[in-house]
Amino acid sequence: MTPQELRALCLSFNAAVEDFPFNPETSVFKVMGKLFALTALDARPLTVNLKCDPEDAARLRGEHPGLVVPGWHMNKRHWNTVTVDGELPDRLVRELVEDSYDLVVAGLPRAERLRLDRP
Repeated sequence: MTPQELRALCLSFNAAVEDFPFNPETSVFKVMGKLFALTALDARPLTVNLKCDPEDAARLRGEHPGLVVPGWHMNKRHWNTVTVDGELPDRLVRELVEDSYDLVVAGLPRAERLRLDRP
Protein backbone atom coordinates (compact mmCIF):
# COMPACT_ATOMS: atom_id res chain seq x y z
CA MET A 1 0.00 0.00 0.00
CA THR A 2 1.36 3.39 -0.96
CA PRO A 3 1.16 6.50 1.23
CA GLN A 4 -1.43 7.93 -1.15
CA GLU A 5 -3.54 4.76 -0.93
CA LEU A 6 -3.34 4.77 2.88
CA ARG A 7 -4.39 8.43 3.01
CA ALA A 8 -7.27 7.83 0.60
CA LEU A 9 -8.40 4.81 2.62
CA CYS A 10 -8.42 6.75 5.89
CA LEU A 11 -10.37 9.60 4.31
CA SER A 12 -12.90 7.24 2.68
CA PHE A 13 -14.81 6.72 5.92
CA ASN A 14 -17.86 8.76 6.84
CA ALA A 15 -16.89 12.10 8.47
CA ALA A 16 -13.15 11.24 8.46
CA VAL A 17 -10.77 14.19 8.36
CA GLU A 18 -7.01 14.63 8.27
CA ASP A 19 -5.40 16.92 10.83
CA PHE A 20 -1.82 17.90 11.71
CA PRO A 21 -1.90 18.72 15.44
CA PHE A 22 1.68 17.58 16.17
CA ASN A 23 3.70 18.71 13.14
CA PRO A 24 3.30 19.04 9.36
CA GLU A 25 4.73 15.55 8.78
CA THR A 26 2.33 13.58 10.99
CA SER A 27 -1.14 12.92 9.59
CA VAL A 28 -3.80 12.31 12.22
CA PHE A 29 -7.04 10.87 10.87
CA LYS A 30 -10.08 11.55 13.05
CA VAL A 31 -13.80 10.93 13.13
CA MET A 32 -15.89 13.39 15.15
CA GLY A 33 -12.67 14.70 16.71
CA LYS A 34 -11.39 11.27 17.81
CA LEU A 35 -8.19 9.73 16.46
CA PHE A 36 -8.44 6.43 14.56
CA ALA A 37 -5.16 6.46 12.57
CA LEU A 38 -1.83 8.25 12.92
CA THR A 39 1.00 8.10 10.39
CA ALA A 40 3.94 9.93 8.91
CA LEU A 41 3.16 9.41 5.22
CA ASP A 42 6.76 10.23 4.20
CA ALA A 43 8.32 7.69 6.58
CA ARG A 44 10.11 4.60 5.33
CA PRO A 45 9.01 2.04 6.16
CA LEU A 46 5.46 3.36 6.09
CA THR A 47 3.68 2.61 9.37
CA VAL A 48 0.33 3.56 10.85
CA ASN A 49 -0.92 3.50 14.45
CA LEU A 50 -4.35 1.88 14.64
CA LYS A 51 -6.77 1.22 17.48
CA CYS A 52 -7.41 -2.48 18.05
CA ASP A 53 -9.37 -4.75 20.36
CA PRO A 54 -6.81 -5.87 23.01
CA GLU A 55 -7.23 -9.59 22.25
CA ASP A 56 -6.95 -9.02 18.52
CA ALA A 57 -3.95 -6.74 19.07
CA ALA A 58 -2.02 -9.50 20.87
CA ARG A 59 -3.03 -12.12 18.28
CA LEU A 60 -1.97 -9.91 15.36
CA ARG A 61 1.39 -9.20 16.98
CA GLY A 62 1.98 -12.93 17.32
CA GLU A 63 0.89 -13.69 13.75
CA HIS A 64 2.91 -10.86 12.18
CA PRO A 65 6.04 -10.31 14.30
CA GLY A 66 7.92 -7.17 13.38
CA LEU A 67 5.09 -5.96 11.12
CA VAL A 68 2.45 -5.48 13.83
CA VAL A 69 3.93 -4.21 17.09
CA PRO A 70 2.60 -2.42 20.19
CA GLY A 71 1.54 1.12 19.31
CA TRP A 72 4.44 3.56 19.31
CA HIS A 73 3.73 6.39 21.78
CA MET A 74 0.23 4.95 22.33
CA ASN A 75 -1.57 2.77 24.88
CA LYS A 76 0.11 -0.57 24.08
CA ARG A 77 -2.98 -2.54 25.05
CA HIS A 78 -5.33 -0.81 22.60
CA TRP A 79 -3.07 0.38 19.78
CA ASN A 80 -0.80 -1.33 17.26
CA THR A 81 1.77 0.12 14.92
CA VAL A 82 1.31 -1.63 11.58
CA THR A 83 3.94 -1.63 8.82
CA VAL A 84 2.14 -1.17 5.52
CA ASP A 85 5.07 -1.32 3.10
CA GLY A 86 3.83 -4.39 1.21
CA GLU A 87 4.72 -7.35 3.40
CA LEU A 88 1.23 -7.47 4.90
CA PRO A 89 -1.58 -8.05 2.42
CA ASP A 90 -3.36 -4.81 1.49
CA ARG A 91 -6.66 -6.52 2.33
CA LEU A 92 -5.50 -7.05 5.93
CA VAL A 93 -4.30 -3.45 6.21
CA ARG A 94 -7.69 -2.21 4.93
CA GLU A 95 -9.48 -4.41 7.50
CA LEU A 96 -7.29 -3.10 10.33
CA VAL A 97 -7.91 0.54 9.37
CA GLU A 98 -11.65 -0.13 9.12
CA ASP A 99 -11.64 -1.92 12.49
CA SER A 100 -9.86 1.06 14.07
CA TYR A 101 -12.45 3.46 12.64
CA ASP A 102 -15.31 1.22 13.80
CA LEU A 103 -13.90 0.94 17.34
CA VAL A 104 -13.59 4.71 17.62
CA VAL A 105 -17.11 5.26 16.26
CA ALA A 106 -18.49 2.67 18.71
CA GLY A 107 -17.02 4.73 21.57
CA LEU A 108 -18.66 7.96 20.47
CA PRO A 109 -21.73 9.29 22.28
CA ARG A 110 -24.98 7.98 20.80
CA ALA A 111 -25.97 11.37 19.37
CA GLU A 112 -22.71 11.61 17.42
CA ARG A 113 -23.06 8.03 16.13
CA LEU A 114 -26.57 8.83 14.92
CA ARG A 115 -25.28 11.92 13.09
CA LEU A 116 -22.77 9.69 11.27
CA ASP A 117 -25.57 7.40 10.08
CA ARG A 118 -27.38 10.24 8.32
CA PRO A 119 -26.52 10.82 4.64
